[in-house]
Amino acid sequence: MDDTTPVAIIGAGPAGLAVAACLRQAGVDFIIMEKEQQAAPAWRRHYERVHLHTTKRYSSLPFAPFPRHYPRYVPRDLFVDYIDAYAQRFDLRPQFGETVKAIAREDQGWRVEATSGPLRARHVVIASGYNAEPLRPGFTGIDTFTGKTLHSADYRNAMPFAGQSVLVVGMGNTGAEIALDLAENGAKPTISVRGGVHVVPRELFGVPIQMVGMAARLGPQRVNDALFPIILDLVLGRLEKYGLKRPGQGLLQQIAVASRIPVIDVGTIDKIREGAIKVAPDIAEISERGARFTDGKHGEFDAIIFATGFRPGYAKFLEPGIQPGRSGVTAQASDLGLYLVGFHNAVTGLLREIAIEAQAIADDIHHRLNRKKATEILPV
Repeated sequence: MDDTTPVAIIGAGPAGLAVAACLRQAGVDFIIMEKEQQAAPAWRRHYERVHLHTTKRYSSLPFAPFPRHYPRYVPRDLFVDYIDAYAQRFDLRPQFGETVKAIAREDQGWRVEATSGPLRARHVVIASGYNAEPLRPGFTGIDTFTGKTLHSADYRNAMPFAGQSVLVVGMGNTGAEIALDLAENGAKPTISVRGGVHVVPRELFGVPIQMVGMAARLGPQRVNDALFPIILDLVLGRLEKYGLKRPGQGLLQQIAVASRIPVIDVGTIDKIREGAIKVAPDIAEISERGARFTDGKHGEFDAIIFATGFRPGYAKFLEPGIQPGRSGVTAQASDLGLYLVGFHNAVTGLLREIAIEAQAIADDIHHRLNRKKATEILPV
């Protein structure tokens, strides 16, 4: 690996490739480091039925719209094809097998310790992914369970679970869609829902919910949070009778404060109404053959799938005390020369935000490098 570069990009997923393409267009050199052996590894590992929940119009990366023949909601395999074509189009060549171990301040730049040795960079862009590390909370009795357990990160399809009773722990978008996949393919799923959950249809009166969210940002949050429950009850019905309560925070408030996106329904609610997917409250403890829930009821299960989320994980390789701030360009990130991209889960869609952040970061780096060159050639 070259030992110096203007920009080190950590991660070759959509965020890292988007920044690299923007830097390429600006004429700025960079090195992309990716710990896996291929670009966008997380996307390649996603469960098979996953589609983008946002429209292709507002989910493409900079300078490269999705092909016309792609459907409105792009499936996983086509998205991976798009990523591979994107890397080839902009001649982006990640250095694979490079695990970043530490990033520390050195002189006016950064020292990046990676698998093949140290790299010095004037700027560092961390694009290692919002969902880098699976979270699997501890549950009392989990060691006694005799069935199969796995995290949603390891789920591919419903085939191994046909005919089985499966507990899906967590009802975010992943948990809801895995439960749907199970129900459609011969399994008997139950979703354990901790606390409240906001549910929205993928399209509201024929309009993609992403576009509804974009429009909602123009109005007062408090007013929209008061209106959404009324509208959603008309569209989806009152879901409390199925065990799905709304949280105390409004839909938009929860996104803004906790970065929690609502469940975008692609068929799970219909299966819950039919009884093909059962809903249970939070888990009190796991037993040898199943789980006891906080309402005192016990269920027997052949398998448990933990759809309990992820964490970014980049903090473990950052020098102690370094706080890059929020995703995108901030005064702090610009001064440090250390940027985050792809960590802002917005109502308008993560991929749309990545495209915006990538261009802004590339512009900021280009400006700062040019300003540094101008300073160096000024007469003394």
